[in-house]
Amino acid sequence: MRELHPVVRALLPMFVATLLVAPLHAQTTTTASSTAAAESYPNKPIRVIVPSPPGGPPDLIMRALAPKLSQSLGQPVIIENRLGAGGMVGTAYVAKLPPDGYTWLFTTASHVNIPPFNENVTYDAVRDFTHVTLVAQNFGQALVVPAGSTSKTFGELIAQAKKKPGSLTYGHAGLGTASHIPAEVMKTMTGTDILPVPYKGVAEATNDVLAGRIDLFFVGTQIALQYVQAEKLHALAITGAKRWKGMPEVPTLQELGLDGFNVVNWFGLWMPAGVPPSIVNRVQADIVQAIGQPDVMQQFDTLGLEGVGMKPDAFAKYVAKEAAAAQDIARKVTPETLK
Repeated sequence: MRELHPVVRALLPMFVATLLVAPLHAQTTTTASSTAAAESYPNKPIRVIVPSPPGGPPDLIMRALAPKLSQSLGQPVIIENRLGAGGMVGTAYVAKLPPDGYTWLFTTASHVNIPPFNENVTYDAVRDFTHVTLVAQNFGQALVVPAGSTSKTFGELIAQAKKKPGSLTYGHAGLGTASHIPAEVMKTMTGTDILPVPYKGVAEATNDVLAGRIDLFFVGTQIALQYVQAEKLHALAITGAKRWKGMPEVPTLQELGLDGFNVVNWFGLWMPAGVPPSIVNRVQADIVQAIGQPDVMQQFDTLGLEGVGMKPDAFAKYVAKEAAAAQDIARKVTPETLK
């Protein structure tokens, strides 16, 4: 082996040391920069992407919270309704943004329920997001039938469905939505064959169940309440684990024999994957404070909701569990979508 030149031999230890220290220095600098950014957070306005129309439950919830969060964070919290493809457009947009904590995603359980039914989803609902908190949940959907339906109880409805398989129809506002999932779970648990009828949205399906063009529909309790009180619809059951005080006489499906049936619509907050924990914990704590304010609690009550404020780690596990459950339902309903 050729002998190293004396000068090279003398400089070699210094050169090796530089190679070893440089990456460490770069990593330290990056970590320090990230820490500094988290410590100064927030120092500019925050955008909340709501991937559904103005006036819907997610929009109303966030508009109730935004003033409180603006005050506690010291920066404007601006809501942006970014619509399209049942919420997938706005969700995909947030997934691709930098993890700096300045763009949030606020949406429903459809975040995990829709992807298994749609092969065009470009994001992973679990891996591509930082899970901040489960903000609120409702008491489930109301199973409603037209006022003139011959089925006056849940038992009568199931008996009719079993007597004539495929003769009854249910409406849904899209695969994986809160009107679709409980219907499919109910069919599986009762061993019934009830035909799905797809609609572009809840309003269209509600109009058709009112007119008697479909036999049943799972709809939000607040929407159902107005028609039940006007005797235009009849509520047979609630999909949550406990009764809702807005319709205290309506039993849960668990009470009616479907053990473990607990399908509720929930509302969560996410950020792009990789947001520093200090930012995530700060935002989660501020949300818990906001949903505990009396006026916010009153607004939630009016909407048929209860505040939750789950910790980030617990929420991440919850989302993963819900995503797995949605995958399981999708396999049973439309296995071809998962090929």
